[in-house]
Amino acid sequence: MCTCIAMRKGNWLFGRNMDIERSFGERAVVVPRGYKMPYKLVKGSEKHFAMLGTAGVAQGVPLFADAVNEKGLCAAALRFEGNAHYFPQPRDGVYNLAPYELIPFLLERCETAQQAVCLLRQTRLTALPFSPELPLAPLHYILADARHTFVAEPRTDGLHLYENRAGVLTNNPPFPYQIQRLNDFLSLSVRPQGGEFARELSLHPYSLGMGALGLPGDPSSCSRFVRAAFLLQASRKGEGIAHLFHILAAAAVVRGSVLTPAGEEEYTRYSCVIDPKEGAYYYKTYDGLQIARVSMDETAREGTQLREFLPWQE
Repeated sequence: MCTCIAMRKGNWLFGRNMDIERSFGERAVVVPRGYKMPYKLVKGSEKHFAMLGTAGVAQGVPLFADAVNEKGLCAAALRFEGNAHYFPQPRDGVYNLAPYELIPFLLERCETAQQAVCLLRQTRLTALPFSPELPLAPLHYILADARHTFVAEPRTDGLHLYENRAGVLTNNPPFPYQIQRLNDFLSLSVRPQGGEFARELSLHPYSLGMGALGLPGDPSSCSRFVRAAFLLQASRKGEGIAHLFHILAAAAVVRGSVLTPAGEEEYTRYSCVIDPKEGAYYYKTYDGLQIARVSMDETAREGTQLREFLPWQE
């Protein structure tokens, strides 16, 4: 479970909630221009765009959940249980990537989301786990820059690519259904609504906010998608980092409210907001109300070694 939002209300910002039952060793990581990513089946770039995001680091390799590169291109991976499909064998003539390799592969090469989509059309996601201890996770992806947002979903018939004008991505079901379902909420409004169904009864709103009656409040992926899309569309121009954190909070999963089939608590372990223009990454953890900031300045962009920040607290 996760919620991701690309906000363009004057300020271009990218945010996500990471909803998961346990830590994956998450920490902020800067990948400098000279670091060579050890891809399994493709050749890494000797010199590339620097990137910053949240990753677990295994054997010196960043396994990104979300990130931004120095050109302002953002990407995130979200769980896509039961729908994600990876091919068992590589194929000649395309980029054969493991799912965990996709984010750095795109961010080290592409300046814009449209460039990333062009590269994705030549990409095949293969069933290559990082290691036996780190099996494959079923994922789909969101890519965004200051102008465009796209979704990439690996299915049995290949990689499906969609333009995402809603600016939101959650989990199952596939993205086209999520967009179609927004039509069920055409009557939602930030303004009070009149008594349309029985005018002779002279019904009137008795509270502010009743225009949004029917806005789903449960933590399911469909409900989080609708809720985040409504709040994003209702946002005023010029809203900034704090506002996007508030939208993410409205879609967050409270600890104890969701149990996995194995009986583990799934909740929003961290929320982050990326300011691509500034190359800054803001985050807060479930138990930490204070927002921390990590930046990717020019000094951090040079070099050959990862710059890892302390793992976030439980």
